[in-house]
Amino acid sequence: MAQYSAQLDGVFVALADPTRRAVIRRLGHGPTSVGDLAREFPMTLPSFMKHVRTLESNGLIRTVKSGRVRTCVLNLERLALVDDWLAEQRRIWEERTDRLEQFVTDPEENRQ
Repeated sequence: MAQYSAQLDGVFVALADPTRRAVIRRLGHGPTSVGDLAREFPMTLPSFMKHVRTLESNGLIRTVKSGRVRTCVLNLERLALVDDWLAEQRRIWEERTDRLEQFVTDPEENRQ
């Protein structure tokens, strides 16, 4: 559980930045070279590479070098961590709102 929590924390830290979220969104359309990705952002290549390294170190993307071109590929399995966490949160909150609704709409049960 602690390892899962640490992995999830890292993913959320990586996704906290709008540039990194934009990179993830772009890679959702398919693999792209670092150079092509970097052109979409108003920053220097070394600054952009910090974002790439953060995403890569947290497992959200992987990079593959072929000759002089480094290509970024989205890791859907790592994004599944977020999906699983959100599904659990959704379940918890739906149960809570269901109990609240029952409490509010069933006055007989509330008197006991």
